[in-house]
Amino acid sequence: MKKEISFFLFHCEVEKKLSQKTLKAYETDLRQFDEFLKKDDISTITKEDLKSYLGMLTKHASRTMKRKVATLKTFFSFLEFEESIENNPFHKVRIKIKLDKLLPKILSISEINSILKHAYFEKESIQLLDSYQYKEAIRNIAVLELLLATGIRVSELCSLKKENIGDNFETIRILGKGNKERNIPITNKATKEALKNNYKSFKTIIDASSFFFINRFGNPLSTQSVRLLVKKYALKASIRRNITPHVFRHSFATLLLEEDVDIRYIQHFLGHSSINVTQMYAHVNEKKKTALLTIKNPRNFVNF
Repeated sequence: MKKEISFFLFHCEVEKKLSQKTLKAYETDLRQFDEFLKKDDISTITKEDLKSYLGMLTKHASRTMKRKVATLKTFFSFLEFEESIENNPFHKVRIKIKLDKLLPKILSISEINSILKHAYFEKESIQLLDSYQYKEAIRNIAVLELLLATGIRVSELCSLKKENIGDNFETIRILGKGNKERNIPITNKATKEALKNNYKSFKTIIDASSFFFINRFGNPLSTQSVRLLVKKYALKASIRRNITPHVFRHSFATLLLEEDVDIRYIQHFLGHSSINVTQMYAHVNEKKKTALLTIKNPRNFVNF
């Protein structure tokens, strides 16, 4: 089976041009499947083998299980199309995985204020203005400001280039999933200033590499570094929940929705291909629901 897996991954990388993140997930899922079955001849895999593997997958969260099954379906459909197998065992297996409805975690305005306050305080407390520590603090502020002001994905932030930033730092052009581009205005003065300061601090390296966020080695900032950065300031702000860059994204969307921004605009800002994905924020908008009913409830207009 290892040969067929390599063949499939080559097809996904070269012909379908899938991202490295997707390729890594495919490889992980397929290697796990191979280790479980331990079969040399892929054509001998039966629906009973699939059912046995699916039984093992139930220990995972429903979303993880759904992804792993989707990987296998794509893999076997590819092998069937390439005529590497005569019969696709998935044609004889019915699978229905019910996803848990997980409401996205968000930050309150006070929590966001606290995180930013600690990031700015850290910068002001550094006396050596020509030290890397000071430049790093400036970069960290720019990262946090951009996460909050745009709802950008962490992978999109790390791949952001200087050429994607408009004149006077008033817009950014984001290359999202499926190589879809979207432009987002930068309207907040503090966010613009943070981006300008980051560019001034790392100008030579940014101009040479073109990447806008740089680490101490002159390389593009990694997604893991951003996650650790966010966690660091969340802890400084005494927030004990697990705060990730994606929580900033959820907060951005939810706070816009609470301010009556049309969900179609939010869909564009987030780069969602389907409005159905964006709709999940309607379920977390409890604050808005309460406010609306407090003011608009028909019972308020009944005298008795």
